[in-house]
Amino acid sequence: MRAETLPKQDLLRLLALGFERESEPVATDAVLVERRTFRVTAARPAMGTLVTVTVLVPSRDRGETAIGRAFEEMDRLIAILSRFEGDSALTHLNIDGQLGGPPPDLLHVISRALHFHRVTGGAFDISVAPLLDLFRERAAGPTPPSDTELRDALDRVGAQRIDARRRQIRFGQEGMRVTVDGIAKGYIADRMARVLEDHRVRRYLIDAGGDIRVSGRKEGRRPWTVGVRDPWDEDRTPDRLELTRGAVATSGSYERYFDPDRRHHHLVEAVEGRSPAATASVTAVAPTAMAADALATSLFIMDPDRALAFADALRGCECLIIDRSGQVLRSRGWRSAAPSNPGEGDLP
Repeated sequence: MRAETLPKQDLLRLLALGFERESEPVATDAVLVERRTFRVTAARPAMGTLVTVTVLVPSRDRGETAIGRAFEEMDRLIAILSRFEGDSALTHLNIDGQLGGPPPDLLHVISRALHFHRVTGGAFDISVAPLLDLFRERAAGPTPPSDTELRDALDRVGAQRIDARRRQIRFGQEGMRVTVDGIAKGYIADRMARVLEDHRVRRYLIDAGGDIRVSGRKEGRRPWTVGVRDPWDEDRTPDRLELTRGAVATSGSYERYFDPDRRHHHLVEAVEGRSPAATASVTAVAPTAMAADALATSLFIMDPDRALAFADALRGCECLIIDRSGQVLRSRGWRSAAPSNPGEGDLP
């Protein structure tokens, strides 16, 4: 059975059991939607999620070729940026604490991550990998990490101690490790978008597991519609956006927990090593998927009031926050698209 004929959740379960994806994407749909315009869609499981690309193009062949090249770029970048790939550049950096002559993509992602660390006052911190690994290791155990274990992990956290230069990336503390999960998917979506545009595709939607990049309009010359997921009910859509260019990313506490009490999840702050308890999800809008990805993570780490003030101060960026009580908070420039039928949307 081809991967793209399976429901999304079944695909992810197969990946978790060790099944591998097909090496080449296959169009899941190619239909004539306008005069001389085909809508071509393909999907591939990757990065722990399902990555879907939809393009509107004059010919089916152009669409399939462009999507295929975009997925090739995704694979190339995963091999560099994943800390779970045994031979990736990021894995070597984490093992050795330094990396000479780093690949340009890794250097760019880490440099931008350090920029976001500075401008968010430390809220965005890629050096929290020791904390995440500690919670993951203890997830199956009867007790949470001890205060001593937590302090030991925190001693190895602090993005300000990372030096990223063209000739070398170096950690300033022994035992440091980084994760670029809060920025890499966005960067990969942006690079996939560049490949599509290089193939003369101007109308597209890329969904890398909630990191979304769009351009142009869908059929009927309507904007692409992106739904904001309810943290507690995946079939409910509290709000919607209409976009013709830019990116959207969502960070939520509802997907990956490390303990049965749901106090520790994959989003942790770098000061006390805890998962923020005030927020359930943050959806951020920005010009690029990498910026939206980093912004959504950063705003989740901040308390909601600070997050709204921070988003309001940024040009071209907006956010919607759902707190733990279910209250929906929007930045001043957030533009809602009135939902006509919750549960529907353009995301394949």
